[in-house]
Amino acid sequence: MTTSPPTKRVLLAAPRGYCAGVDRAVDAVEKALEHYGAPVYVRKEIVHNKYVVESLAARGAIFVHETDEVPEGARVVFSAHGVSPAVHASAAARSLQTIDATCPLVTKVHKEAVRFAADDFDILLIGHEGHEEVEGTQGEAPERIQVVNSPDAVDDVVVRDPERVVWISQTTLSVDETMETVRRLRERFPALQDPPSDDICYATQNRQVAVKKIAPQCDVVITVGSANSSNSVRLVEVALESGARSSYRIDKAAELDPAWFVGAETVGVTSGASVPEILVRDVLDVLASLGFGTVEEVRTATEDLMFSLPRELRADLKAAGHAPARPRREARRTLDITPV
Repeated sequence: MTTSPPTKRVLLAAPRGYCAGVDRAVDAVEKALEHYGAPVYVRKEIVHNKYVVESLAARGAIFVHETDEVPEGARVVFSAHGVSPAVHASAAARSLQTIDATCPLVTKVHKEAVRFAADDFDILLIGHEGHEEVEGTQGEAPERIQVVNSPDAVDDVVVRDPERVVWISQTTLSVDETMETVRRLRERFPALQDPPSDDICYATQNRQVAVKKIAPQCDVVITVGSANSSNSVRLVEVALESGARSSYRIDKAAELDPAWFVGAETVGVTSGASVPEILVRDVLDVLASLGFGTVEEVRTATEDLMFSLPRELRADLKAAGHAPARPRREARRTLDITPV
């Protein structure tokens, strides 16, 4: 009696890739280039993805580190990660025409910080020091906000009044690690207050849940995403914590190493929230050439949220008689695969 060889397969996590905030920010730069013409300046990377940034640069976007690199009176787009009031003030001082592409979910955290600071709370911002989103949020009330990088940093926290302490968080963190940080903070400060709603964004949570679902069945999990993408890096970690034998992050398919898949039968694939679907398709093509031709999509949630364009851009498009409609991107269409 003969037995069939095991079938090599790919478990494709869903949701994956672009979230509503990233889609809005990228669309804002594209429409600004179409409407105003090149160049359009962008402060920092519009989203943390090399392919996206390079593609927009090729169309005429000029990426700068700070607003003082933008010619006076020129147009500048603020990235999805948000900026501090000091950046807005700097842009105004140079008479820059701004388009604020901050993700609305990041804006929500900024507003929480402002409100808690006005109520004289010490605000513990759980996040990664130096990340653009954290810098922007902390800038709303630097005298009241201190960053807590990880659970191990909790012991270093010092507050004025343990009875008036609240936590907020960066939107792209590991859900599990954030909750562990909150648990340790509450051990030290029993009166610690929670934000009015969850700060970790729906897309970050959904992508982590999807990876947790597939990881126990996977010999290897591949996350498509750039090294400076916080949510992509977290997906690599979540896969390992959830049972994957190995886990790697790549920017593009050319970075795949065939040695990773020797002896593997099941490969998991996901992508960070700033990754266009075309990069995932390229990865699936390479995996197919390595024998992983069966692709099964494992869906744990369906996302249909879409944010409107930044108001400044929307107003200009309307004044010019251009409907600011935002159809779903071609690159985001569902792949022709069998869901499980």
